[in-house]
Amino acid sequence: MIRSIRFILLLCSGTVLAQGQKISPNKKLVVQAVENQQDKMISTSNQIWAFAETAFNENQSAKLLADYAEANGFKVERGVAEIPTAFVATYGTGSPVIGILGEFDALPGLSQKAVPTKDPLEDGKPGHGCGHNLFGTASLGAAVAIKQLIEQGKLKGTIKFFGTPAEEKFFGKLWMIRAGLFKDVDVCLDWHPGAETKAAVQTGLSLVDFIVEFYGQAAHASADPWNGRSASDALELYTSGINYYREHIRPSTRIHYHIQDGGQVVNVVPDYARLWVRVRDPKRETMNEVYQRVMKMAEGAAIMANVEYKVSLVSGIYEILVNRTGAELIQKNLEYLGPITYTDTEVAFAKKIQEATGKPQVGLHSKVEPLEATDPNAGGGSTDVGDVSWVVPTIRLSAATAPIGTPWHSWAVVACGGMSIGHKGMMHASKTLALTMVDLFEDPKKVEAVKAEFKQRKGDHVYSGLIPPGPPPIGK
Repeated sequence: MIRSIRFILLLCSGTVLAQGQKISPNKKLVVQAVENQQDKMISTSNQIWAFAETAFNENQSAKLLADYAEANGFKVERGVAEIPTAFVATYGTGSPVIGILGEFDALPGLSQKAVPTKDPLEDGKPGHGCGHNLFGTASLGAAVAIKQLIEQGKLKGTIKFFGTPAEEKFFGKLWMIRAGLFKDVDVCLDWHPGAETKAAVQTGLSLVDFIVEFYGQAAHASADPWNGRSASDALELYTSGINYYREHIRPSTRIHYHIQDGGQVVNVVPDYARLWVRVRDPKRETMNEVYQRVMKMAEGAAIMANVEYKVSLVSGIYEILVNRTGAELIQKNLEYLGPITYTDTEVAFAKKIQEATGKPQVGLHSKVEPLEATDPNAGGGSTDVGDVSWVVPTIRLSAATAPIGTPWHSWAVVACGGMSIGHKGMMHASKTLALTMVDLFEDPKKVEAVKAEFKQRKGDHVYSGLIPPGPPPIGK
């Protein structure tokens, strides 16, 4: 009867355990410990989904997660690294010290109901278009499960949950690294919502964000434009230069810009213009070369328009330093858990999402794929987890929380994150992370192997965070 009840619980959470694999008693216990939190985890992720708070404004979301950690016996240090919404929750003593990352910030303008057609809850408001309501919750659920085993004397060491805000905009982890919060961590774990469930072994892209401002002289645009010096002329010349430069950069490099202020009215020569610029590349060295060139272009545009200019660094991040030794642990645990299973209703929801976004109606990813090769030019997105991976060995996972082909950072991801498709991916990620942490707590040789690969891949590189001096840009 007990086995039957457990099988029903596993089906409800979307997980079917693979047969014929040997599994340690602690692994069985940790899966059960995650399952026991299922209702609370779904409730927590739904609340964060509804809060939908953006970078450095995640006050309710951070408090909800920190309170949950505290209620489960963690020592919680809030407001770390001069960031009100950053926190660290710690339980246990001694080695190994295993960290796990949790994000919870939303994206502007993506408000959406949990329905498979575009339908905002409130026009123009934020939404969790990257699934971070699921991210922080799953990671904390895994940490709580590990804490319970430490408390029972079944594991020895320290578990640390890092509540990391502002991943989507300012990259809050950089300030947490600068504050030394990862110095004593042996291995760190991380996951991210996606359209596939697999060990994450791609590097992503390094990037740098900076603001370019032009300062001219206002004048009447018709009566005496010769008395004006147009900041918007400089802005247009600058963006033209960037766009011509695109032909002469590597195919893997990306340059984005967002015009934040190009003037206020049509009959005034603008005396101020501003844009946000981002440069990305799979390698930080190459990214920096393009960054230096694009900054020089700002000076050229200012000279041509006869205006002044200013370039201000926002922040920049590294590409991921992949750890395949850790990825192999993730892979074995994914194979143990087996694929996520979906109901007919969930598959129908997924196909409606795909129809609405112009994608093939193929449903959801429910396979356990082999561990893939690392492609140094795979491209993709960027994350401040990259910086963490250069200061502590980092093991990563992707879990399916939206249909195959879903446009990321879109209303479609928000919709799935507020219903059972997202919840199943969250639970699957939490179990996989918890299982992998058991591997590390139980076997010091696995920790040392992960650390050895980290040292070999990093070589003699000295990490240097790309952020300006002073406190984080809270409220900006």
